[in-house]
Amino acid sequence: MQPNIHRGQLFWASCFALLVTSLSFGIRAGLLDTWGTEFNLSKSELGTIAASAFWGFPLAVIIGGMVVDIIGMKKLLVMAFVFHLLGILLTIFANGYWTLYVSTLLIGIANGTVEAACNPLVAATFPDNKTTKLNHFHLWFPGGIVIGTLIVLVFNKMGIGWKVQVGTMLVPTLIYGYLFSRLTFPVTERIAAGVSTGEMYKSLLNPLYLFMMVCMFGTAITELFTNQWIDVLLRNVTSNAILILTLTTGVMVIGRGLAEPVVHRFSPQGVLLLSAVFSALGIYLLGHTSGNMIFVGALVFGIGVCYFWPTMLGFVSENLPRTGAVGLNFMGGAGMFAVSLYMMFIGGHYDELLAQKLPAGADLKLYNEAAPGSEMAVVMAEAKKAAGPEILNTTLIIPVILIVAFTGLVIYMRGRKKAQQLVPVNA
Repeated sequence: MQPNIHRGQLFWASCFALLVTSLSFGIRAGLLDTWGTEFNLSKSELGTIAASAFWGFPLAVIIGGMVVDIIGMKKLLVMAFVFHLLGILLTIFANGYWTLYVSTLLIGIANGTVEAACNPLVAATFPDNKTTKLNHFHLWFPGGIVIGTLIVLVFNKMGIGWKVQVGTMLVPTLIYGYLFSRLTFPVTERIAAGVSTGEMYKSLLNPLYLFMMVCMFGTAITELFTNQWIDVLLRNVTSNAILILTLTTGVMVIGRGLAEPVVHRFSPQGVLLLSAVFSALGIYLLGHTSGNMIFVGALVFGIGVCYFWPTMLGFVSENLPRTGAVGLNFMGGAGMFAVSLYMMFIGGHYDELLAQKLPAGADLKLYNEAAPGSEMAVVMAEAKKAAGPEILNTTLIIPVILIVAFTGLVIYMRGRKKAQQLVPVNA
């Protein structure tokens, strides 16, 4: 590490940048229904708006991953700052579907650019402890969601409008923009190791890497879709749906903060298997229980998804280092791309389920617009109460598949480790 590289300051600036990313998730999760009411948007339209962040993210993270070695991590983070600033301001002044769509897309591009620069930055800054430091860095994602959902909850209680809630994201945005502007950055690990560009791209065809990318589809959907839509899906099941997200992400903050002993005890692949088991159990409890048991489900689910994202990246960085920054960023892009597709599919499917549970021939839009307390509103509430858990049941299939996949990964890595131990020292 170069003597003028301040590891601690770079790490904390990265954490502030990720905080903006996570605040956008937490605040948006609490505002989807508010936007639906204020701008007369269907669940399908809300799903498309929310999905735009997940389109922008993979676009930025993949392109960023391809150019980060060329232009450097600092320039990428300046771009992230500009996109965050534009996206937040456009959201504050939004007046309908398209402005919300474009502003959310811009924030998604900013979020992806942060991920494209900060993941390789953390890996390059802490080469001897990558999985643990990536977990510590990524604790600011659930941490920001906790802060964001509490902002929505408290500000709503105080009667403070959603535009001010969105405006709170400007504070950490300006902080990380200032910090990164004055710090010196290291080169990426791939550049430092002298791995050629051709060798890096060739490494992306490694079967183990391709397997992990497919698994990233499932881990990302399990974590991010469920967290993003929990308020919509369970609002009519419990009066404290947004607190479920707060509890889940609170558990994730604590878990990622304690990542070092967990990762060292179970290995990254062992942690991924346990995560899939707890995620499946948590989603099952969320979809099949009521009352206080829903909060038990949220606790179990939080334990499950806690280590997914950073440990997937850490596994690739440690076991497939020649894939470089592109390997890390393609993983993140693949995950967000999968979430965007799933959200669009689920948004339409949710509207279909609602229509099925309303009287024959009912106009879904009229029921959505029904005055609170009216007969149509009561019927709509019952339809939502039944439809939400059905969506969770559909999503439950994904972590169940991951249990099988990660069981295979544990067996494979155990066999690979034994094979390496059998290789003679002078071979």
